[in-house]
Amino acid sequence: MTSPRILVVEDHEPFRRFIRLGLQEREHRIIGEVSDGLEAVQLAEELQPDLILLDIGLQRLNGIEAAKRIRGVAPNAKLLFVSLESSSEVVEEILRLGAHGYVHKQRADRDLQPAIDAVLEGKRFVSNELEFNDASHTQASHRHEIFFCSDDSILVDGLADFIAGALSTGNAAIVWATEVHQEILVERLRARGVDIDAAVQAGTYISSDAAETPDPVRMLQAVRDLSEAASKAGTKHPRVAVCGERAGRLWAEGKTDAAIRLEQLCNELAQQCDIEILCAYPSPEDRADDRALKVICAEHTAVVR
Repeated sequence: MTSPRILVVEDHEPFRRFIRLGLQEREHRIIGEVSDGLEAVQLAEELQPDLILLDIGLQRLNGIEAAKRIRGVAPNAKLLFVSLESSSEVVEEILRLGAHGYVHKQRADRDLQPAIDAVLEGKRFVSNELEFNDASHTQASHRHEIFFCSDDSILVDGLADFIAGALSTGNAAIVWATEVHQEILVERLRARGVDIDAAVQAGTYISSDAAETPDPVRMLQAVRDLSEAASKAGTKHPRVAVCGERAGRLWAEGKTDAAIRLEQLCNELAQQCDIEILCAYPSPEDRADDRALKVICAEHTAVVR
């Protein structure tokens, strides 16, 4: 049997290396690796791969928009998304575009190879924790994930992927980050093809200072305002992506009680609004056995290391 010809589209080099090694172990043929959405479209047209592994957060053109163009220039290529985003609406949108599968990055070590096998056989594959009700407007249980970042670049990339996934599907987003990270986030989002200026103008994107004291009333109002703005922009059942480094910074500063309370506030907020939450924390390192950290992790639906 001829080895499938695979194009890898992923902007994070360490993860791209992980994919490369996994494919090489299975003796699959990698015919190209790119980190840019526009370049992915060009290579897909030129190389006509059998399979394209595609991230959402890409430079210049995000993965969803790239997939739309790829369908026109390489109609026989099978599309398998591999992304950190796990919103049911995002998964549904991607499958509607004609993608054959969706793997969540935190499950890639387990799911990627079975997904490739399934997609190449003409079957659909979606990571189990991302399965959704076919009644697309049924509200899913809320997502509240914590991910640990070894450096600022990983932190900003993770937040950018999360925000891009929300805004690219007509939803809204709010981020609590340092001033420096807010500026870098805007640059990363623009590089991923997100019209962040339009989102700010429409009221579907808000950024606030991570040092700002948490106020439950203001948080709730901000989320409701974002949801209303997304609804006015045409999204029938909008969700709000809530993310940032506020709780992680509290924990890193030794303010563990405040960090735990903030995580609990987020869970309470999720009971009142249709939101998804992503919390960025510095890598635990020698604090891996920290009891407070275990309590914090228990407040989340998933832990990504």
